[in-house]
Amino acid sequence: MSQTRHVPVMLQRCVDLLAPALAEPGAVVVDCTLGLGGHGEALLGAFPAARLIGLDRDTEALKLAGERLAPYGDRATLVHAVYDELPDVLGRLGIPRVQGVLFDLGVSSMQLDEADRGFAYAQDAPLDMRMDQTTGISAAEVLNTYPPGELVRILRAYGEEKFAKKIVDAVVKGRAKEPFSNSARLVELIREALPQAAKRTGGNPAKRTFQALRIEVNGELSVLERAIPAAVSTLSVGGRIAVLSYHSLEDRLVKQVLTAGAAITAPRGLPVVPEQYQPRLKLLTRGAELPTETEIGENRRAAPARLRGAERIREANT
Repeated sequence: MSQTRHVPVMLQRCVDLLAPALAEPGAVVVDCTLGLGGHGEALLGAFPAARLIGLDRDTEALKLAGERLAPYGDRATLVHAVYDELPDVLGRLGIPRVQGVLFDLGVSSMQLDEADRGFAYAQDAPLDMRMDQTTGISAAEVLNTYPPGELVRILRAYGEEKFAKKIVDAVVKGRAKEPFSNSARLVELIREALPQAAKRTGGNPAKRTFQALRIEVNGELSVLERAIPAAVSTLSVGGRIAVLSYHSLEDRLVKQVLTAGAAITAPRGLPVVPEQYQPRLKLLTRGAELPTETEIGENRRAAPARLRGAERIREANT
């Protein structure tokens, strides 16, 4: 598998956002979604005195990133973990606080491009979709065993799919004849279930269903809900966090946590705001920053990316 086709999204902007926190000797930066190590390699290259902790739940990605980051020796520590386990990982490594945290959410290029993982609707593959293939249930098991009402909820909540009910009705009929195992059959079923008008807009009609299944299989939103506050709590004062998300559900979650951290929490009307009610974070981006047209032209997978950043400006409110 070639690593050349993996193009990290908004790479220079992520490096620039984290830069002021990582220039000091002994700075530690955590890449919570290491993938193939593109962002991690750039951070190690840009900050020669920094140490990288790289987390990924995908053992194959860790192996490939390990080969890529081998030249940096013990400046890179790679750990098989899901990103909401960050505080535990740092505890085991004896690192009380870090100076930078990066999240690049969504599916890595490798997971999309390796046909047998079942993430991509454009090619036939087993319906797996687990980022960590050592644990958990596959997308096929979700489709074949979940009650219809639960499947409708997942497609609506995680895929923002307007035709969830139509698709689930077709899935239930289909699985009664034969359990689902491969992606091509599901894609075909979705095409047949949707009204003509819905098929003419917005790319592949299976896209939203595949997103919903992937989020469910990997528990992505519940993991993220725990992970962002946990990451903020590991930052030293002056430390920075940068988060790349790829759909509105992720971006909304990230926005809520960072905006809440940057707000004054005092009761209204106090003449002076006591220290414990002052903001813990300063937002570094005005809303979410988007990739440039040039970058999207060079890397289509950058198109939906949204980048938010914040700096820790004081200890936790008590």
